[in-house]
Amino acid sequence: MSTRVTLKSIAEDLGLSHMTVSRALSGHGNVQSDTRRAVQERARTLGYVKSAAASAMRGRPTRIVGLLVPNLVNEFYALFADTMARACDAEALQLVIHVTNDDAAVEQQALQRLREVQAGAVVMVPAPQSDRPEPARPEDMRIVQLIRRRDQAAALLIDDAAAISAAVDHLVARGHRRIGFIGADQQLSSGRERLLAYHHALQRHQIAPDHTLTITAPPSFRMGHDGAATLLDGKVSVTALICGGFEISNGALEACLGRGTRLPNDLAFVGYGDPAAYQWIAGGITTIRLPVAEMARGAVRGLAQTLGPTSERQISDSYPAKLIIRRSS
Repeated sequence: MSTRVTLKSIAEDLGLSHMTVSRALSGHGNVQSDTRRAVQERARTLGYVKSAAASAMRGRPTRIVGLLVPNLVNEFYALFADTMARACDAEALQLVIHVTNDDAAVEQQALQRLREVQAGAVVMVPAPQSDRPEPARPEDMRIVQLIRRRDQAAALLIDDAAAISAAVDHLVARGHRRIGFIGADQQLSSGRERLLAYHHALQRHQIAPDHTLTITAPPSFRMGHDGAATLLDGKVSVTALICGGFEISNGALEACLGRGTRLPNDLAFVGYGDPAAYQWIAGGITTIRLPVAEMARGAVRGLAQTLGPTSERQISDSYPAKLIIRRSS
């Protein structure tokens, strides 16, 4: 078994003090350039790896950050994770990703594992609230909520109310009054806010919200598919549909196309999220485009600035979504 390379072993190998080697590898200015180069070269040759735990014990940031998402099937989460990973690399941050399946218990296990590796911060999509008491937030790790909000802590949110309102305006201008909506249920803050935006937009046009045109449930591809099928069965005379979630939108679109529904002749369709295929399906899918990459890069910029034992800066921001009008509506 090979012996672990330490600062002490590098110092003994080069005939330098432990403190000099430590300063050379940490970028401290009080080290001669020749000595710094020699130490860094020897560290590379020997395969030296800095100990995150040791850095944390000395009060230094570990440069480890976490990302908790419900899944990586949802294209929003996949693109966010990919963009965040690239941005972390540019900022010399190490990203650790956990998938929670929207399970509060799995979420807590992931947070504990991140604490065990001394992660300094985590960006997380909060799981839906459960009946069990809310556990205390770890004080030694900064938490930034993503998309959803479970409390008033730091959060990166999508401001999609204006885009949903614009979608209703667009459909009403084209003569629609029977406008359906499929979205997440009331357990999720994002679900509550999107449904409220839809209701407020209808009321501005003197259209009373109709519960028979509204379907909410835990969001998934299947939920979107089944919700659209229910609205299209002919009993509620829906003429337009707005989707309030990424996977919901994909499921609803598959249900429409699978039934031979002509967009927009039989149904005006407004999706959520903007996968590349939406530009081509049915001549183009009208949709609410989300600022995914901008959010991921903004999250990493904020984390890079806040990591540190004395930083009190909080990361909170809201990114506007945009209605993209295409042929389907």
